[in-house]
Amino acid sequence: MSLFDADDEVESVLFVHREISVYRVPPMESMDGYKAADWGLESPLWKGRIRVVEKESSGVVILLEDGQTGASFARAPYNDQSAVQPVLDSSRYFVLRVQDPNTGSKAHIGIGFVDRAESFDFNVALQDYIKRKNAPAQLEQATTSTAPKVDYSLKEGQTFRINIPGKKTSSASTPPAAQSSASTSSGGPIPLLPPPPGGLRK
Repeated sequence: MSLFDADDEVESVLFVHREISVYRVPPMESMDGYKAADWGLESPLWKGRIRVVEKESSGVVILLEDGQTGASFARAPYNDQSAVQPVLDSSRYFVLRVQDPNTGSKAHIGIGFVDRAESFDFNVALQDYIKRKNAPAQLEQATTSTAPKVDYSLKEGQTFRINIPGKKTSSASTPPAAQSSASTSSGGPIPLLPPPPGGLRK
């Protein structure tokens, strides 16, 4: 097989953990979500390895595999965030929507991590992928957003005036007498207010 075969696609591993437990998930009793306490945690259905892999053509898929042989137990395409749901009563358990690659049939199973740190890393890996996936669309939306345009062109008959520093017009100049009265009416120039007590002078 050639290194450059078209069928060979680079696979990026976003997360891997050597052992998780898989559980049968009973029908959800509440619309609020699933509870791991209802799964019979002392009797897992299966134990093995979990991998989260990404391919450019097919996106991300969560693979449950035998830790020794690599044989596939189940796979869950991560097309959207509903494919992985956290449970209500623990941060170490999730519900996966797995799919048969041959028939397309779907089912829900529960998975559990022994260590909370591993479940946290699993969740972060999925969130980072969603951010990267949505980034181009968000950037395009930001760049194509239409803000109201302001027309600064002069309409027919309109004029504008420019004040040049150091050149005062007769209409804008203040008589010396008025300036003198403004500065001396209170006995001198208007004093500046002191800063608030304890305030820092900038």
